[in-house]
Amino acid sequence: MDDFLVRALLAGLGVAVVAGPFGCFVVWRRMAYFGETLAHTALFGVALGVLLEVDLIVGMIAAVALGALLLGFAQRDKRLGSDAILGILASLTLAGGVIAVSLAGTVRIDLFAFLFGDILAVRASDLYAIWGAAGAALAALVWLWRPMLSATLNDELARIDGVRVDAVNLLLMLLLALVIAVAGRMVGILLVVALLVIPAAAARRFARTPEQMALGAAAAGAVAVAAGLWGSFRWDTPTGPSMVVAAGLVCLLAWIVPRRRAA
Repeated sequence: MDDFLVRALLAGLGVAVVAGPFGCFVVWRRMAYFGETLAHTALFGVALGVLLEVDLIVGMIAAVALGALLLGFAQRDKRLGSDAILGILASLTLAGGVIAVSLAGTVRIDLFAFLFGDILAVRASDLYAIWGAAGAALAALVWLWRPMLSATLNDELARIDGVRVDAVNLLLMLLLALVIAVAGRMVGILLVVALLVIPAAAARRFARTPEQMALGAAAAGAVAVAAGLWGSFRWDTPTGPSMVVAAGLVCLLAWIVPRRRAA
């Protein structure tokens, strides 16, 4: 395989193994629109990186983390529904990001690559950042797995058991922000939520425990990345969208194949 394909595969696998488990929480909590809002915020982070002359990935992570914090505090205000708050922030950050990019002056930005991904352009240095971020996010998830799962299943019982639900929810949002920022650079800002939700939905078909679903989602995401990369190379299609389509096919097969009944 060519070097750029190997780097793309390693980057995609790094994203898949962390996006799958976090995608389970997105599915369990029905937070797909929340993830979509944070993904739109990432475009504003691209513009922020250009204006501050810092790495664009750093700008994306900072913007998405700030968006997660704002959403976390805004959703405590019951005067507006959560869907209205998410819709407002998603629209404003996406529009503001496009305007800011257009005002960047002489700096050329491949906006299409950020919207739909450019995993084939991954450099060796990017792999360290991707796997480093993935490793940190997974380590935090393993450490906080029980409190996060308890807060997801029943936050009132979790509070009774001594779980600091508000702090756990905030940490989950920040970790999701990190995953979305890293994955968005690979498959695109507009498609990143699909890589979170679709593998988790596929794994849910056969999983009997939350842990099985998390591992199954990571495996389904890895298969989708490899299949999408192969399909993109075979038929010369955009790589990010090809991975999302492959994930959709994996999910479709998972729900078509009948489950084996326990003896």
